[in-house]
Parts: sequence; C-alpha cells; structure tokens
Amino acid sequence: MDFVVTTVLSFFAWLAGLVPFRVLYIISDFLCFFLYHVVRYRRKVVESNLRNSFPRLTEKELKKLIVKSYKNLADIIMEGIKGFTMTDEQYLQRYRVINTDILRKYQVRKKSAVFLPAHYGNWEWGTKATPLQLGFKNIIIIYKPLSNKIADNFFKKHRVHQGLIMGSIYETRKLFRKYSPDFSAFILVSDQSPAPVAKKVYWIDFLGRETAFIRGAELFSRQYDLPVFFSDCQRIKRGYYEITLSLIAENPAILPEGELTKRYAQNLEKVILKKPENWLWSHRRWKLKRKN
Repeated sequence: MDFVVTTVLSFFAWLAGLVPFRVLYIISDFLCFFLYHVVRYRRKVVESNLRNSFPRLTEKELKKLIVKSYKNLADIIMEGIKGFTMTDEQYLQRYRVINTDILRKYQVRKKSAVFLPAHYGNWEWGTKATPLQLGFKNIIIIYKPLSNKIADNFFKKHRVHQGLIMGSIYETRKLFRKYSPDFSAFILVSDQSPAPVAKKVYWIDFLGRETAFIRGAELFSRQYDLPVFFSDCQRIKRGYYEITLSLIAENPAILPEGELTKRYAQNLEKVILKKPENWLWSHRRWKLKRKN
C-alpha cells in the first residue's frame, strides 16, 4: 500500500512537471471553479473569516473577495505540485528575496537568525528557493508533520535541498539547541491557530478580533537571543513572487514578553489589509476562544 501511494504521488508530481506554466494556470482556473462551486471547499469557513475581518464590505464586495481568495488557493496548490520538478534556476527566477543585504552583518558574524513568514502568497516555494538566497549554513524549516506518514515522507523527500532541514514542530526545542550555534536560519510560519490543548498562547488584537498566536517562535528567539525577521511574500504577477525581509527585533531577549509576537501580528495585518485575497482564509484561524 505504501508503494502504491508513493507511486501515485510521484506520478502526479512528474505529470505536473511536464505541464508548461501557461497551461498550469488554465488548470488552476478549473480547480478554482471546482473548489468554489462544486465541492464548496470550506466555503463557510472562508465566508465567515472574511465577513468578520471586513464587516464593512457589501455583499457584492465580499463575494468578489471570496472568489479571489479561491483563485489564490488554487494557484498555490498547483504551484506547490509544480515545485517538485522545478529547477534551481526557475526558483531563482520566480521567487526572489529582494533585500538579502539586510542580513549581511549577521552573515559576517556567523549569527543565526529567525524568519517569520505566513500563509500569504506562495509559502510552498520558500522551502527550495530560500536556501539558495539567504546565505546561511543551515536552513531549518519548522513544520507540522502530516498525519499521513506516507504523504509526509514524500513531501519531505521532495523538499530536500542542500543545507535544508525539515524539522518537526514537536522537536523545535531540540532543533534550536542543536543548530542555533551553527549559523542557521530558522523558518517558522507563525500565523496558524494554536492547538486547543496549548497551555499558553499570546492573545493579540488582529484583524479586529482577539486572536490566539502560538508562542514557539518568540519563546526560542528570546531564549537564544536571535534576530527575528518578518518575511513579506508578494505576488508580482502569476507565478512570480518577491520576498521582502524586515527586522522585527534584533535582541528579542530584552523585549517584554509577548511584544515580539505582537510585532509579527502587526506586520502581517498590514500586509493582509493591502491584498487580503492572498492570505489563506480557508484556515480555521479563530477556532480558539479565550476563556474568561
């Protein structure tokens, strides 16, 4: 059974590799229609999230924004599949970090750093594109393993790049302890909702609502006093992205607890408000409620 599943996944990845980008986006348009109109993938979640985040929108404006968010989702899915067979040259052409000079003084000192992107724009290509551009010895991407171990192993295998380490969120402490002294970049996508069993979260005013944020990125950034950067991924045109880095905190250990996460949330909110359709609205972001 493992062999069959792996073979099927490999076949679709190989098939996507044969498809030119112009055809890929025709398929993406069909996928958007299928997700939105046919299976109505998480329609209630998307509508609720957008309605509550932008209460002043008219019904017509809201519907237009919802459709745009599904178009973004379909593009990310298809680009993610295409990414398995893209070359380094294609990544460098289509997914550019435009201000790596901001990292120069840390590179000279061989200082590790933390990068906080979000589920905005294309986060999938970052696993292959960023190791080619950031200039660190190790790139550690902290992710939540898929429940399907076969699929998880497949995705890990095809995301491997020289210097790239896919690290389980459940081993974050060990990964920071091992790699923080060794000129490493830690990448944590930090806009997902904390698990209901989380013992401690940060509550922050985000998009007009009290929102729970996971504390892992702040916890370890403060513990090892590593500079922290926000990663803003903007779609320049279909299939092309530019990433801009901005310093959130140079010495997070001296900040009040919760301040680093607050700054991250504020940076992300500004990005979302400019082009809200490019965020992952199908995520149940506000499922965790604060207990009084």
